[in-house]
Amino acid sequence: MSTFSATGFGRLPAWMPRLAFAPQGQAARGDVMVVIFQRGAMDGLNAVVPLGDPDYARLRPTIAIKETKAGDKTTAIRLDGFFGLHPALAPLKPIFDAGTLAIAHACGSPDETHSHFEAMDSMERGTPGQIGGLGSGWIGRHLQVANTGNTSPLRAVGMGGMLQAALRGPVPAAALKSIADFHLNGKLADVAPMQKAITALYAGPDHASADLRQTAAAVDATMAILTKLNATAYKPASNAAYPKTDFGLGLQQIAQLIKADVGLEVACVDIGGWDTHAAQGGAEGTLARLLQELAEGLAALNTDLGDALKHVTVVTMSEFGRRAAENGSGGTDHGHANAMFLMGGGVVGGKVHARWPGLAKDKLYGPGDLALTTDYRDVLGELLTQRMGNPALDKVFPGYSAKPVGILRAG
Repeated sequence: MSTFSATGFGRLPAWMPRLAFAPQGQAARGDVMVVIFQRGAMDGLNAVVPLGDPDYARLRPTIAIKETKAGDKTTAIRLDGFFGLHPALAPLKPIFDAGTLAIAHACGSPDETHSHFEAMDSMERGTPGQIGGLGSGWIGRHLQVANTGNTSPLRAVGMGGMLQAALRGPVPAAALKSIADFHLNGKLADVAPMQKAITALYAGPDHASADLRQTAAAVDATMAILTKLNATAYKPASNAAYPKTDFGLGLQQIAQLIKADVGLEVACVDIGGWDTHAAQGGAEGTLARLLQELAEGLAALNTDLGDALKHVTVVTMSEFGRRAAENGSGGTDHGHANAMFLMGGGVVGGKVHARWPGLAKDKLYGPGDLALTTDYRDVLGELLTQRMGNPALDKVFPGYSAKPVGILRAG
């Protein structure tokens, strides 16, 4: 991957964002895929509550979300005859009812590790149980084999200070912390001189290699696009209110890039803090605050995109779930299976897609975890084939044959 690091050269200001650039291209094909990484391992059992499982409340005497009670906003929001939402996820209920939000439960990576780093690393590479086996990520391989003819330097974007490992591969992606950074803190008059300085830095007599010239051209192209997007003046549609957090800002900027039609195909954004070993809370507390941030962000994106959501698919994933039983510190330890949320016009929504394994002692996995019945690659594989126009799953997930889930329609 050829990478431009703005902070790596003394002649550039420290606030310039780090970037990696993709080859030149034109129009995207298929949906825009937005991938949200919930780092730290979300407790899927309290997020999407198995109210119909008689062992759920028994295993969690102090943190279980209580059965739905009309007028009580601290109880579960019933989705069907078995599952309910954590009350902090209330903003997602109208989207679920509208059929543009679906949930895959008892879902995740078959990797047995309880190590955050190992689990997320193998999940992002798309090779569970293999640490460092491939230098590329599953999205990076998707971009490589899905030859859309897209020449945009913003074909793939990772929001945040570092590029997500899932985006690594022979087709580089842009690591973008903030569109506003490209406006030189509002000093638009300084943009042209900065572009000229960057070009001279790479194209001078001592920097004449083809790779450096290509990188300079990519820098210029990206800055030219981003300087036209006035991030500080952007007004989300229909009064959509994003959380005032890095996650909310990332989603808002993704919406802006989608609506600006700059050739975006894939965007990744992180939301961390899900490692709730202690003081997790039930209807209120640490987990509730995280779920509220997630729900408010997804609801704002849904409102802001409006009709454009027909051609967008959002998917969430976390490295593993939490233990079925609460621990002695009022939290939950590292587990196995989890829940994934999918939002978009192509989602078979209004449904929790699950082959529920049960929480009885003889149904739990390993030391007491929710058992896995759906591999996360089945969900992602269906997303790629049904919504992204990429049938080459053997190249994206080598050695794995994805099975149909029925959670996404062809489009």
